Amino acid sequence: MPGSEAEQRPAPTRLVGWLLLACVLAGWSAGVRAFDHGAWDALLGRHVAWVSDGTASRVDYAGFQPDLKNLDAYLAALSNVPQQEFDTWNRAQRLAFLINAYNAFTVRLVLTRYPDLDSIKDLGSVFSSPWRRRFFTLLGERRHLDDIEHGLIRRPGVYDEPRIHFALVCASIGCPALRNEAFVADRLDQQMEDSLVRFLSDRSRNRYDPDTGTLAVSRLFDWYEEDFTHGHHGFKSVGDLLTRYAHLLAGQGPDRDRIRRGQAAIRYLDYDWRLNDLSTP
Repeated sequence: MPGSEAEQRPAPTRLVGWLLLACVLAGWSAGVRAFDHGAWDALLGRHVAWVSDGTASRVDYAGFQPDLKNLDAYLAALSNVPQQEFDTWNRAQRLAFLINAYNAFTVRLVLTRYPDLDSIKDLGSVFSSPWRRRFFTLLGERRHLDDIEHGLIRRPGVYDEPRIHFALVCASIGCPALRNEAFVADRLDQQMEDSLVRFLSDRSRNRYDPDTGTLAVSRLFDWYEEDFTHGHHGFKSVGDLLTRYAHLLAGQGPDRDRIRRGQAAIRYLDYDWRLNDLSTP
């Protein structure tokens, strides 16, 4: 009969279809599944060691060599991600992917000549830069390391995250520490902040001289000064960043207060391009 209870109930097959659709939509709204960096995380855990009270790290490149198959499998998985899939991820997932890709491909570049090099710069020449060697594919294009850093990560209006300079590692002692874990989306902010704190806490790269009232800091702040001047993450200048983290640069007392008031002159240290190898003194 029209309008009967039986007619008003959906057919079993229709009900199952609606349930399946609801599950799919629920899964989509919960977020697209991002790339799994577990393989890179395991490699870093085996072959990266914290030194200098955790403010720096060294890479066991010799230990990486027997693990090349695992590293190459991870890099191949990175290369297989199409742009269309990458675009479905959220900001943290995309940024973690690019940071890990930069660091992993950098390690692989070093291993193409290891142990017959003292610096990553040995992989370049007067006319070519190691950071502009197109030796890998990412997001459907043949790329070099500068593509990832400057073309994808530092591109204005995309991520606008100055702390990436404490996460990207150029295989040199002067660089921030390569972490012994992969960057992951759900802890990305915490990991980048921790990398910044460790870097500023390293007295070989950032230190205050009370005799001259001068802050001697990494040349990284000179090279990328522009990235710290736009107010992103609250930084209005390199000096502003240093005043905010004065407690890492000097002990309690007048020295710290001088830094906080912006009264310390800033000079930039020479960059140490020696390989960040476990065997490097």
